[in-house]
Formats: sequence, structure tokens, C-alpha cells
Amino acid sequence: MDPNFVQGLHNLLVQTTSNDTTLLKAATAQLNQDYYKNPACISALASIITSSPDQAIRQLAAVELRKRVASNSGALWTMISQDEREQIKTKFPELILAETSNPVRHSAARVVAAIAAIEVPMGTWPQLFPFLQQTCIARDAAHREVGMFMLYTALENIVEGFQDQLNSLFQLFSQTLVDPDSLEVRITTARAMGVIAQFIDADEKAYLAQFQGLLPGMIQVIGQCVETSNEAGARNLFDVLETLLILEVPLLSKVIPDLVVFLLRCGGNRAYDSDLRILALNALNWTVQYKKSKLQSFALAPSILEHLMPLTTEEEPEDVDEDAPSRSALRIIDGLATNLPPTQVFPSLRNLIVQYFSSQDPAQRRGAMLALGIAVEGCSEFMTPLMGEVWPIIEAGLQDGDASVRKATCIAVSCFCEWLEEECVAKHAVLVPAIMNLINDSATQRSACTALDALLEILADVIDQYLQLIMERLSGLLETAPIPVKSVVTGAIGSAAHASKEKFIPYFEPTMQHIQHFLVLTGEGEEIELRVLLWMPLAFQGIEMGSARLRECSFLFFGVMARVFGDEFAGYLPSVVPPLIASCVQDEGTEEVSTSDPNSAFNSGLSASNAIPVTDELDANGMPTEELEDVDLDKLLDVNSAIAVEKEIAADTIGMLFNATQAQFLPYVEQCTLELVKLLAHYYEGIRKSALDSLLEIVRTFYDLSDHQDWEAGSTVTVPLASTTRELIGHVLPALLGMYDTEDNKSVVSALCVHLAETINKIGPAFVEGQLEPICAIAIQILEQKAFCQQDPDQDEEEEAPEAQAEYDSVLVSSAGDLVAALANALGGDFAPAFSRFFPLIAKYYKKSRSLSDRSSAIGCLAEIIAGMKNAVTPFTEPLLELFYQALSDTDAEVLSNAAFAVGLLTEYSEIDLSPQYLHLLGALRPLFVVTPDSPASKLNAKDNAAGAVARLIVRNTAAVPLDQVLPVFVQALPLKNDYLENRPVFRAIFHLVQTDGAALGPYMDRLIQVFAAVLDPNCPDQVGDDIRAELIQLIGVLNTQMPEQIRAADLSAFIPDQ
Repeated sequence: MDPNFVQGLHNLLVQTTSNDTTLLKAATAQLNQDYYKNPACISALASIITSSPDQAIRQLAAVELRKRVASNSGALWTMISQDEREQIKTKFPELILAETSNPVRHSAARVVAAIAAIEVPMGTWPQLFPFLQQTCIARDAAHREVGMFMLYTALENIVEGFQDQLNSLFQLFSQTLVDPDSLEVRITTARAMGVIAQFIDADEKAYLAQFQGLLPGMIQVIGQCVETSNEAGARNLFDVLETLLILEVPLLSKVIPDLVVFLLRCGGNRAYDSDLRILALNALNWTVQYKKSKLQSFALAPSILEHLMPLTTEEEPEDVDEDAPSRSALRIIDGLATNLPPTQVFPSLRNLIVQYFSSQDPAQRRGAMLALGIAVEGCSEFMTPLMGEVWPIIEAGLQDGDASVRKATCIAVSCFCEWLEEECVAKHAVLVPAIMNLINDSATQRSACTALDALLEILADVIDQYLQLIMERLSGLLETAPIPVKSVVTGAIGSAAHASKEKFIPYFEPTMQHIQHFLVLTGEGEEIELRVLLWMPLAFQGIEMGSARLRECSFLFFGVMARVFGDEFAGYLPSVVPPLIASCVQDEGTEEVSTSDPNSAFNSGLSASNAIPVTDELDANGMPTEELEDVDLDKLLDVNSAIAVEKEIAADTIGMLFNATQAQFLPYVEQCTLELVKLLAHYYEGIRKSALDSLLEIVRTFYDLSDHQDWEAGSTVTVPLASTTRELIGHVLPALLGMYDTEDNKSVVSALCVHLAETINKIGPAFVEGQLEPICAIAIQILEQKAFCQQDPDQDEEEEAPEAQAEYDSVLVSSAGDLVAALANALGGDFAPAFSRFFPLIAKYYKKSRSLSDRSSAIGCLAEIIAGMKNAVTPFTEPLLELFYQALSDTDAEVLSNAAFAVGLLTEYSEIDLSPQYLHLLGALRPLFVVTPDSPASKLNAKDNAAGAVARLIVRNTAAVPLDQVLPVFVQALPLKNDYLENRPVFRAIFHLVQTDGAALGPYMDRLIQVFAAVLDPNCPDQVGDDIRAELIQLIGVLNTQMPEQIRAADLSAFIPDQ
């Protein structure tokens, strides 16, 4: 080795540390030109690392040596002589042990790792692992630390070649994981375990068992980091733990109960640093997400909830974006509620909520209310019959003496309005006045306005009785409230306008007078946001102001306005659509991210195709000069959620605008479609969901605008689509099906099924032409619980999924049922071969042990399939009837309603004469007619469907129906109040009896005339459809000749021709 070359390289390295920019640039240029392209630089840099007296230069030399070795797949390394390579491999690891500086040791260890990545796979460095193993158990703790770090970095870099060392590594780790002197050795051992875990396959049982034997020790090391406030170590090891949780190989399965106890202990100990507690709780949240089957099988939810509830009472930071143990605890409660069967979650949670809400401590009452609100998303169906116990807690919370409890209750009410609409509307007399009172209180104004906004969105016509009070109160707040409250108030006013429709007109001008002075606000932040919410020009200004949040508000505003004004909004499209497209395509930070500026360190990583280039100062070969371990990865990988949400809203708004403005939007369809298809692969599930929703909305609207005829059911398309529609479908549908194959989010897959079903029902068999098999496969996989989003690594492939499942899982299954029913509707009788496959898959969800959602959706799905297949259902009549008999003895009115509908359709369409079953069927239907005016909506709906079923029986075979016993009950059940669709079979039966056995209806004609008046009431929405209405009016004309006084008394004279 030329000493002058080494000295020159050393001098230039020294020069690059200069503060003089000119000197630095000159030195860098000379290094790149004269040294770093020369293989001799490798030996020279190794010499400098071991001989330079300057620590900074030794570390810089190690950084540069690693890059030279690794660059170009080791091209420079392999260009030096074999002797030099062997000399470096032999001496360099030992020289590292003599190094006194820890940063230099770490950088030099990465040199060893880079060399190992080249040599070990080729089998040319057999001495490395024995040397490292001996070093890891050396007498000197400092040597053990360096040895373990070298081993860890080597394992990180070697893709193949170390697997045959696993047995000896496991043996080594069993010693180093309990190193008596060095926590650093123990931490690095656990990190090394995280690396080799990724190379263990599920069928390598021996390795799996050895690894699992080390897990208790690893968990102990994490605990030691938390206890000693070693935040860096704790972060590294919680990262390892999260890696183990998401691996498909069930490495953690046997320690899940102990792991949960450990994480709860760390997260719940207020003596520990708050950040470390949050790390532990986040790991528990990942455990809930990825190990739910183990939590379910061990029934761990009650214990977890018991330990989490005290955390909900802890103080929350003012900043909504700042994390805290209390917020982490609520996230976990949400995770339990949405991932586990509600039977395992809500009973225990309910007891805890009652206990905490009874406390004298307002923090406990606040925690109870927040937990109640957060749980409703995943337990809404289970909670519905229990709401009689829940409402007193809500009502007490709205009146609580502590403002924090009242605010928490407003949050809970907002959640309830989203997931329990009917129940909240039914309690309007309690909720509206209570919330209006809280709006008067400055401490609860903003939360109360948010709750009112959520409530107004679902009140519909009920709002009429409150509109004056609401507008007076909200208008007053526009004058007196702080800016943050005014922003929420404008949203509530918008919801009031949307709900009340034309009744809002008298309030429009006064409202504008209240808010007009805001239009000249010039302040920043919240004032700007308020202006965007208030006026269209300012909404356009919001698009251009460089804020994702303001653009999001503007897009939401445009969507609402388009829905309200329809094609009148078309004039704004040239100004609105380009920003929407720009939002969809905007760069989220795939440009270089300088680690010198951590505040701008990340806006990327939202797609697998968008790698995150960690860069700072680059050399001539494009190699970064900064070590990865020195980068703040938390800041670097902090996803820019504001931009993601903006994109989600933009994608959703596109479909909304096309639907609202129709043909005026056509010039934008192609570009919007292309950009939305790209978003199907986005990292963020909200964007994927909005993109698929808008794409199928575009397809449906485009079809509506095309010159199309009504389609005919069948596997062969007899009514072809317009070429442009077919081309659009050809671009969109394959992309959606491809998306499904890798989609891991259940809510996205559920949305895909629902929107596909809606589109199939609209467009018919032409939509699925050529794609029937993959669409059927989606439904089959979901019903078999084998879809990608349903996979559980802790569950054996041949093992049946548990019957008890989270409500979200039931929603997914129900969505697949919607898709199957749509296929049956489109294919008609040609669906029969497929139904032989689908029937057992759907029927298995009707068991008494299944949830209400599963049971109800299974029977409802089969009913819709019968409606689609019609006579082709005949071969399946017997098993279907047997199943429906079971469902007619169900305890829940929702199931009974679907069963009545199903059995009526089966009687109508099956070519098998079911009249021998009539008495049995009528007996099973009879209890459904027993209702009172204040019965729950589900029971009233069941009564309507039972009436429809009886009507179908009458039309199919009147002689088999004991009319003298049936008609009194049947007529008394009219008019239908809930399910107007069943008026079609009901009136067909009435018309049929008039024509075939008019005398049978004679005793009931006075009652029926009142029914006719009710369904024809011009002040009510249409209840019967045009065909039934026309035939009914004819019947009234006939009856007028027989009983004119009764017709006149019922105010039906207007429906008599020439009257």
C-alpha cells in the first residue's frame, strides 16, 4: 500500500471537515475523482480507521469504507487482491475491539456487515461467525457489546448464507439475552432476534420452538429498558416486537397472554416516562390488531379493559395531535371493539362504564363516557337492545356538573349519531334540548355544536319542530362565539339547511347578514378556515392557500353545494375539477428528503411504489454520507396524514360531482378515471375506498347518460352497452379486481362488494361480462373467510374460523351477500349452477350461535337471490324451506322479517306446490302480526313483511288459505307503515281476491277503503308505485258505484274519473 496515497486520502478527509465551503467542495471533488474510484482506497481507508489519532476522521473513514465496499454490488471490493481482502477480513474485526470510541465502533461494525454481505453468501468467510460468537461471550463487556453489534449488523445485511448457523445463534442468544453486566448486549441481542425472525418459516418447527423459548427473555429486556428510562433501547425493541406481531409466522402465539400482561403493566405504570408508556400501549394496540384470534381464544378482553379504564381518567393534552396514555388506551378500546366479538367486549366494558360513571371523581366519569363513545363503532348492533340501559348514562352525562364530562358526553353523542341513527333520532326530544343548553355554555360550546351537527345530519323531517330554536341559537353564536366555535357553528348551520331543505329558506337571508362581516376577515389560521366555510369565492381561495386542511374544507363544501344545486353547479366545474385532480396527483414527498432538516423529513411512503430515499449530502456515486442509525426515523416516517385525508376527500368529491352535474361533467371523466385508478394502490385505505367508490359512481352515471335500454337477466348479454360505456368498464373493473387480490383492509373490501353490487344491479349482466368468475371468487373467498383481508397467521389453514366474530367481520360477510344477490339479479335463472356453490356458504351463517347480523344477512341474502332467480330456484326449494322454518322461530325481529320475506318469495316463485305447507307457514307467520304502535321499528317491519308473505300465499293458491281466519289479521295489519315495497304483493292479493272471490272481502271493505285513502294520501310519499296506483284508482271507481258514501267519507272522490 502506497503511504503517500494513504496520507493524501487522510489529508482530504480532514479537509472535508472544514467549515470553509470552498475547501470542503474542493476536497470532496478530489476524493471522488482521484481516490474513491480507485480500489486502493479500500485498504487505505481501513488503514486510516485503525491508525488516525482523530476520532472524527476515523468515523468518517469507516462511513466511506462501508459505502465503497457496498457500492456497485461490491465491485471495488472484488477488485482488490485476494490477499488484501483476507488481511482486512482477518484483522479488521479484531481492530474494532480495540477502538475506544463507540460511534467509530458502530460505523466500523457496519463495514464488517457490508463485507459479510458479499463474502458470506459465497462461503468465503467461514471464520466470521465463530469469531463474532466468541466475541459476544468475551470476558470484557465492551468487547461483548461490539461483538453483538457486529453480529446484529451482519445479520441485517446478509440476505442468505447464515441460515445454517441458526442453531448456534439461538444457543448464543440464550446467553447474551441475559448478559449479567451490559444492557446494551441484551438490547442488541433482541434486535438480532428481530432480524432472524423474518427468515423462519412456519414449517420449521424446531427453529420456531427455539425462538419462542427466547421470547420471555426478550420481553424482560424490554421491561429493563422501560424501568431504566432507556428510551432509545425501548424504541428499538418495541419496533422489534411490532415486527414479530405482523409476521405471518406465529412466533408470539404462545406468549400472547404474558405479553399482554407485560404491556399493560408498562403502559399503566404512571411512574414510567409518558413516552415509554405510550410505546407499550401502542404495542398492545398492534397486538389487538394482529393477534385478535389469540386474544379471542384466551378471552383476554375483559382483563385488558379492566387495566385500560384507569388510563382513560388521566389528563389529556390540549393539543389534539399530541399523544398521551389516555388517548392510547381509548385507541385500544376501539381496537378491541372493532376486532373482537362484541360478546367478549361490551358486557365487561358496560360494567366498568357503570362503575366509573358512578364515581365522585369527574375524571372517572369522563373516562367512562369516552370509552362508551369509542366502543359504539364496533359494538353498535350488540348495544342496540341494551340502549335502555345506556341512555340514562348519556342523559346524566349531558347534565353532569363537570364540564369535562359534558364535553365527553357530546363526543359520545356524535359517535352514537354515526352508528346508531335510529336510536338517536328516537331520542331527539331528550338530545336536542340538552345539547342546545350546552351550546349556551362557553365551556362546552364547541363540543356541543359538533354533537348538534352530527344529530342534525340524521334528523331529517324531525328537525322541523326545532328549526327555529336551533337557528336562533346558532345565529347568536355567529355574533358572540370565539372563532374556533364559529367554524363548527357554520358546519351545524349547513347540516340544518340540508336536513330542513326548503324550510330553511326563511333563515337564509338573516343568516347571511350574520356572517357577511366574516367575509372580510384577514387573519390567519382559524379565521381563514372559517372564511372558506362561509362563502364560495373563499372556498376557491382555500384551494390556493397551500394548506391541505383548507383544501379539504373547500372540497367538502363543493360536494355539498353540488348535491344541493345539481346541474346548476356545473358552471363552477372548470374551477373546481382541476384542483381536485391536482390533489389526487400531488407529490406526497417522494422527492429527496434531507435529514438535515427533520421538520421537513417526510412526506412520503404512502405507496409501496414510492420508496423513501433517505438522503442528505451525497457523494459523486450517489451514496449518502449519514448512517441510517443516526436518522430520526420517527420523524422521517411520520405519514403526512393531512395530505392523505385531503386526497381522500378529493377522490370522494369527484364521483359526487359527476352524479350531481351529470352531462356537464363529461369533459373531465377520462382524466378523473385515470387518476382514480392510480389511487387504488395507495397506502392509505381511506383513499383506496374513496377512489373505488368514485370510480363505480362514474361508471353508473356514465351508464345513465348513455343511450341504453333496460337490460334482461341472463348469462348471455342480450342488450349490449354503448361502446364508450363498455370501454370505461373495461378500464375500471379489472383495476378494481386487481386491487382486491392484495387488499388487506376489511372496510375497503366491504365497500368494494357493496358498490359492485349496486353497479351490477344498475347495469346488469353486461357489467360482469368476461369477469364473472373473478367476481364470484371474491364472494366465495369472503364467505369462506379466506379473503386476504380475513387471513389470520395464528390460525391453521385448514382450521375453521370461529363463529363468534367482530361486527366488522359480519359487515364484510353481509357485503359479500349483497354481491351474490346482485349477481343472481343480473343472471336470473342462469345463476342456478352458481347457487349450488353459494347456498351452503351462505346458509352456514344462519345458526342460533351466530350474531344477529350474520343470521339476518344470511336469510336476507337468500331472499334476494330467490327474487333474482325466480322459477330457477325450484330445485332448491326443500332445503331453503327447511332453513326458513328455522329462521321463523328466531328470537329477533330483524331475522323474522327477512324470513317472512324469503318464505313469501319462495312460495311465489318455486314451481313446487307448497300449499300443503300453508297452515304450518301461516302458523309461523301469525306471531309477527302481534305489534303495538310503539313497537320497535324491527317488529313493525316484520309485520309488514309477514303481510307481504301472506299476500303471496293468497295469490299463489287462494283455495289453500283459510280466508275466514287469515283475512281479519291480514286486513288489520294494513296499511303498511314501514316497508312500502311489500304493498306490491299486498295489493296484488287484494286485486286478486276482488276478481276471484269478492265476497270474501265484503266484511272488510270499510276498513280497506280507509287503507286505500291512506296509501293514496297526496300529502304522503308514494307508497304503491304507478302500476298499483292506477289499478287501485280503477277499483275505487268500481266501489264508488257500490258504496259512494264510504268513498266520499274517505276523501277518495278526487280519484274517481269525472269527479
